Amino acid sequence: MRVLGLMSGTSADGVDLVLAEFTGSPPDVVHRVLAHREVAYPEELRTRVLRAMRHGDTRELALLHHDLGRFYLEAALPFKGRAQLVALSGQTVWHEPPRATFQLGEPSHLALGLKVPVVHGFRGMDLAAGGQGAPLVAYPDLLLYGEAGKRKAVHNLGGISNLTYFQGKDPSSLLALDTGPGVCLFDEAAGTLGLSWEEATALAEEAKPDEEALRAWLSHPYFQAPPPKTTGREVWRLEHLSPLPQDPARLLRSLLEFTARSILEAYRRFVGPVDQVLLAGGGARNRVLVALLSQHLPISVMENPKVREALAFALLGYLYAIGEVNVLGRATGGRDLRAGQRVEPG
Repeated sequence: MRVLGLMSGTSADGVDLVLAEFTGSPPDVVHRVLAHREVAYPEELRTRVLRAMRHGDTRELALLHHDLGRFYLEAALPFKGRAQLVALSGQTVWHEPPRATFQLGEPSHLALGLKVPVVHGFRGMDLAAGGQGAPLVAYPDLLLYGEAGKRKAVHNLGGISNLTYFQGKDPSSLLALDTGPGVCLFDEAAGTLGLSWEEATALAEEAKPDEEALRAWLSHPYFQAPPPKTTGREVWRLEHLSPLPQDPARLLRSLLEFTARSILEAYRRFVGPVDQVLLAGGGARNRVLVALLSQHLPISVMENPKVREALAFALLGYLYAIGEVNVLGRATGGRDLRAGQRVEPG
């Protein structure tokens, strides 16, 4: 089955689309990536998404929900006639487990425009079943990257940082959690300073971190909480950090160090030794952050770090379509579940 996975992450920078072909059933699912496309949000749409993550009235959210659906369809049109099924993550604008998780992007636009069924609503169903609504990609990670005799972690550096750990292909070894902020704070600071990603990275590369600020930030209670646990941009904003270094270069370096040290602490406290850490997500392109992590972890950056999550959602959709469990409770804190809702093309 050819499935098109669409993933919009917490970095809120656009959508990744992966067309993949799947055969078989767990534990032996065979996959082949056929195509990948990355489409950035237009600036006006991204501004609206970021605003919705902070506040938004009913009309604003309703309009954004459908405008995102239309944007997803436009991004997916090159795959029309190739995909037999679409799996849609939606854009998370609020994540407050166990009370709520909220994704925008009306799936009917995709179903009618591509003339194929769309599976969506994965997070909401997991939350209703007692889970955190994340990280949903843990079971797909195990099926896609598990290797006999190896202790592996798949680590995503998006706006939020999350990891999946497993031994071989054993589901009972699965551990998944959000470690805390990924690059959302660095992105926010770069935007506030009017810097491009490269300009901000270059500044951080030459600076030293503020150790006093780091000690204060790392005392946040989230880091001591045991897994399963998830978090979001609702928590990790510059306005919530104190103190904030006033020198721009020092601030940027401190934010990258904050992400790196919180990740390393999560491996120390909850994971233990690993043979390989497969690094994915937009943050895997930040050379400073990758260098900080590589000093302490056996890092391998994926060939295309933006493929991983969209591919995982495509697999979630495939498992749903063949009637298999696609979310494991040991990863999200809920129960094993065939999560999702299906919209037909009419």
